[in-house]
Amino acid sequence: MTSRPTLQSVVSGLTFQNPVVLASGTAGYGAELDRVIDLESLGGFVTKAVSLEARAGAPAPRVAEFEGGMINAVGLANPGLDAVRRDHLPWLASHLPGTRKIANVVGFAVDDYPMVVAGLEAGLAAGNAPAIDAYELNVSCPNVKAGGMEFGADPLALRSVVERARRETRRPVFVKLSPTLERIGDAAKIAVDAGADAISVVNTIPGLLIDIDRRRPALGFGTGGVSGPAILPVGVLATWRVRRAVPVPILGVGGVANGSDALQYMVAGASLVGIGTAALRDPRAPMRVVKEMSAWCDAHGVTRISDLVGTLEGLT
Repeated sequence: MTSRPTLQSVVSGLTFQNPVVLASGTAGYGAELDRVIDLESLGGFVTKAVSLEARAGAPAPRVAEFEGGMINAVGLANPGLDAVRRDHLPWLASHLPGTRKIANVVGFAVDDYPMVVAGLEAGLAAGNAPAIDAYELNVSCPNVKAGGMEFGADPLALRSVVERARRETRRPVFVKLSPTLERIGDAAKIAVDAGADAISVVNTIPGLLIDIDRRRPALGFGTGGVSGPAILPVGVLATWRVRRAVPVPILGVGGVANGSDALQYMVAGASLVGIGTAALRDPRAPMRVVKEMSAWCDAHGVTRISDLVGTLEGLT
């Protein structure tokens, strides 16, 4: 009788019971999916965005599907820092003790990021210490004080965001980069030099779907972010490039629908794998991915899934 493969992943001092993490925007703040997805069977989840002030988000319709996945323009809708502290941190603190919780932080000026992190830290110090294990800085947002350029595309702004957020917490800081960055490895280096403990890749890709009967955009906002199977190769390549550029752990996100997809990310260099669109289509998908990864490891004699990380050959 053989023992089951070990699926544990240790990232920035945090032990994840398996590498599968729900991506930001798909799990709300946890309570919303408590009876929909078995969050306790996953390694972790990234919360819906938290911004300094509440955001109503983009006009409806916000989501449209196509053969290769989906496109969305939610507009980072969220109740804002104060409401998250009041309404969501207590629930997170009292539930899912074995599942890691990562808070996604967004901003539209450099000052926003450290202020949100500091505000959440204050909420944790008030008695909700287990509520958040780490932060994910979404630097794909437009810097409104710099003409709308994404923070991740502006080296000075990226460095400032990470450095200032880093000062506000001792918890691990992930930085989520856009696949549109021409030199994503260089951006990862800047983030790590500024204090990032891990890198998340990738965010959605800008796109447009058209309702041909109306000859208008399918989304109320017009353009949106493309996710789903179509971006799997984009995310895997970005993971490999970031792995070559920096020594820190990577959360690979984009297009994962099955165990094979997830394992591609790990071989490319990811220690954790995020699932988003697939979970929206089928809430059972994340648990199925965990089982398929375990079965593959068992069939191929892999005793520790962490041994697969960064083992890609034949590409230079």
